[in-house]
Amino acid sequence: MIYLNLRINLNMEAERIISELNFKAVRSSGAGGQNVNKVSSKVVLTFDLNASQALNEEEKAMIAAKLATKLTSENLLILNCDEDRSQLKNKVIVTKRFLELIKKGLKVPKARKATKVPKAVVEKRLKDKSTLSEIKESRKKPKL
Repeated sequence: MIYLNLRINLNMEAERIISELNFKAVRSSGAGGQNVNKVSSKVVLTFDLNASQALNEEEKAMIAAKLATKLTSENLLILNCDEDRSQLKNKVIVTKRFLELIKKGLKVPKARKATKVPKAVVEKRLKDKSTLSEIKESRKKPKL
């Protein structure tokens, strides 16, 4: 396959995951003339997250959490592609899209480093505060 040299983070090989995918060709919907009634060019990719042998439990949990909106209740990921008139090109496109989703699901976000507020910023805020206070104080009627 085209994706054999592509490696996904956490030392996981794309080849193993691709071997677990189920592809189904169906008739594409919409306009297209006579050809649309005869040719099954749309490709439906199905991936069972629970039954995957290429992913460990930790990776499955990460993917399930990050791709929760794209998974069915049985943890199935279903992707469609009917962009091209060629079934083979649609298969390549949907596989590429799937691998990108898996990469996103396995990406560990950087930890946020808390930074200290600079002294100059604190002093400027207090100075502005006192200036505004003086302006408001000067608006009052004088006390006799």
